[in-house]
This record gives sequence, structure tokens and C-alpha cells, in this order.
Amino acid sequence: MRIASLLVLAACGTELPPPPDVSGYPELPSDPQRAGDPAKGYDYLVNGGYITCGIPRSAYDQVVGPADPGISGRTGANASLPYDFSAAMSKEGVPVVSANCLTCHAGSINGQLVVGLGAADRNFTSDQMASYVDAAGSIITDPTEKAEWQRFDDRIHAIAPYTKTLTIGVNSADSLTAALMAHRDPATLAWLDQPRLDAPMIVAPVDVPPWWRMQKKHVMFYTAAGRGDHARIEMAASLLCTDSVDEARAIDAAFVDVRAWIETLQAPKWPFAIDQALAARGKPVFEKTCSRCHGTYGDSPTYPNLLIPVDVVATDPLLATGTAEFSPDFVQWFAQSFWGETSHLDPQPGYVAPPLDGIWATAPFFHNGSVPTLEGVLDSSKRPTYWVRTSYDSTDFDPVAVGWNFTAITHGQAMEPTQTARVKIYDTTLDGYHNTGHPFGDALSSDDRRAVIEYLKSL
Repeated sequence: MRIASLLVLAACGTELPPPPDVSGYPELPSDPQRAGDPAKGYDYLVNGGYITCGIPRSAYDQVVGPADPGISGRTGANASLPYDFSAAMSKEGVPVVSANCLTCHAGSINGQLVVGLGAADRNFTSDQMASYVDAAGSIITDPTEKAEWQRFDDRIHAIAPYTKTLTIGVNSADSLTAALMAHRDPATLAWLDQPRLDAPMIVAPVDVPPWWRMQKKHVMFYTAAGRGDHARIEMAASLLCTDSVDEARAIDAAFVDVRAWIETLQAPKWPFAIDQALAARGKPVFEKTCSRCHGTYGDSPTYPNLLIPVDVVATDPLLATGTAEFSPDFVQWFAQSFWGETSHLDPQPGYVAPPLDGIWATAPFFHNGSVPTLEGVLDSSKRPTYWVRTSYDSTDFDPVAVGWNFTAITHGQAMEPTQTARVKIYDTTLDGYHNTGHPFGDALSSDDRRAVIEYLKSL
């Protein structure tokens, strides 16, 4: 395979820049994982009551009503709920409804909803959930349900100031997790009305990575944090409602199966035609210039699990320099808690070079979603400073540049007088939102870049 690739290069007369020297970059080790049942894991993911506080079901049904779930496998009380909301029973015995993991971890591409793909169109720029919960509370009269609603409403309002992003499409999950930690006693997991830690005021924007990468990755997060027992870390969303260690252990026992199901996920295939000759030309270019960090693909794939120092990759440093849940106080909280029994965060000043299976489906790119197309990833001159998606329709896709159709504009968010217009702008001059770095494709010729993009469509 390698010889054939070199012959293609020789035939094309291509002279490539030397590959980056990655010697000395740390290879992240694997940790043993608990075995689970994938079928049970999917069922628990879409039907399990792992978020045990929420809007009482009686109020939810009056305000929202039934909906098509949009995914397979929803049963019982979940059969009439949208895929991103789940039914549960609170510890007081009140049926409740709340957002679930698929709020962030199910996204649409080319008109298809894909469980495990990050949601690239979610709006976390305002207190939408807080307003929604407040409205539901106005119609509840039963005292027990009212108390359950109040519990949920108080928590949503407590964390809301720390979860607002500046633009639609990026995610505040890392800052949300820190806000939840701040309101929890690490030893007992009891909710604290007054936070014991200062929640981070700068919300670090992240682009939600696809779950199928976990087949290859040894660590869970961009910053090399998320080590040890992955199943336990994956259940961290339960921090919103889980008020005791015993309750956390019950959820943890089921998340072993969820992790097992995630390990079975395959990346979606490119849905359009591929220029096979051009892709064949791009393969050896990719292997010469990209594979040392991102791995090789085909019959005998490899993936090195490399941490690239932030000063080398040079992408926005905010997340990799100790913000959100990766700042020292929260890393210590994690270590002292139920989560720290079997897992640890251990963030590093760098970013993990991800595997590229299904990379075409994961626009926008970089850990903060600052680059709308693969063309911009490989050619930094094609990255707009200010841009807006032409729509949030997942069929509004550019199959040539590979990513979202966008419009480059001449001004940032500060020039827009209304919030509605402001949050649609991706402004790369803002802290955490920079689109700098990863210059490694700039040395390629335009023909080689085009060939590499065609090859990436095949992964």
C-alpha cells in the first residue's frame, strides 16, 4: 500500500514539504475499560432516566404535547417525546421531562439526524431553557409537582449565567460542567444553593466532537483530559440532578453499557460522488503530511493518540490553558468526588489531534468550530474573520469545500445593534473564538490540497 502511494506521487511529479517532526510529542496511553452490552446501552441512552429532575410531565404535556421522537428505539413514556428530551421519575415520585445527552450529541447532516454527531446548530446564546421552565411553572398547582418544578427551576437559573455562548452553533458544555461542580459537595454530591467554587465567567466555546472517535481515542476531551474509566465521565450530565453518591452509582452501572454502544458507532459515509482518481492522488499526500498526527486509514489503520502542544498547533489557546472544568479548582473537585474514584481529568497544555473518520460530516472545524470548511482548515487564507452560515438547514452544504455554506462579512458582533443578528456571526477576533493555527496545509500546492480533501471524503 505504501509503495503504491509513493508510485502515485512519483507519477504526478509532486514534491511535498517535509512532514512535521512529531518526535517528543506525548502519546496518550490507553486505560482499561469496563465491558458492557451495546444493545442495553442504546436503550438506556434513549429511554433511561439518568436526568432525574425536570419539568413535571403533566405541565410538559400541556405546554408542548406529543412529538415524533425522530430516532428509533424510543418506548414507554419516551415514545411521544422528541429525541433530545427524556422521561424520568424524580426521587419524590414525580414523572418529569428534561433534556438528555442527545441535546448536544445528535446532529443533522445532509438532512439526516445522526446519533453521535455533535449538534452544530444549537443555540446556547440565551437563557432559553430558563424561560421555558419558568413558563411551565405557571400552570402547576399540585404542591408536590410544584416543589419538583422549583427544584429544577432553581438549578437552571443557578447555572444559566455560566452557559451562554456568543454565537449559535458552539457549545458551552465544559463551562456548564464547571458550574454544576461549583454547586456540588464533592464528597456527598449534595446540591449547594451557594457555590463552593467560583464558576468560570468566560464560557469556553467548543465544537461537539463525534462519538465515533472514541473507538480510537484513549482520552475523551480535546485537552487530553478525560482519562481512566470513560463510562463514569460520560455520565457527567447527571450532575444537574444527582443528589447522592448512591444515585450516581446506579446511573454509572448503566453507563457502562452506554460506553459499550458508543464504541460500536461507525462514521457516516460521504453521500455524494467521489472523484476516485483525485482521491487516490490525495492519499499519499495525506500520508506524507498529515498521518503522523491524524493516523492512517484503510485495511490496516493506525492512530497515534498524540497530544500536540498548544504553541505548536497554535489554535485558540483558551480551552488548553486551564479554563472551564479544566481549571485547577475543578480538576481537584473531580479528583475528590465520586468521579475521581475511577477516572481523572489531567488536562494538558495542548490539543489531541483527532482521528478523521467521517471528518466531512463534522463541520465546522477546529475545537471551537471557528472554520466552516475543510478547505479553510488546509488553507488558512480561506478562513473568514467574520462569517455567518447561509442557513441552519443541514442540506445547505458545500460538497467542494466540504462544510457549511457561509457568507464572509466585513464586521464583527460589536457592530450589530440587535442580539438576534449578533449571535449569528462567528467573530474570530473574540477570546476563545480565534481561527488561527494549524498552518500545516499552507505549504501544499492548491492541487495537492484539493486532492487531500477528495481523499478525506472517503474516510
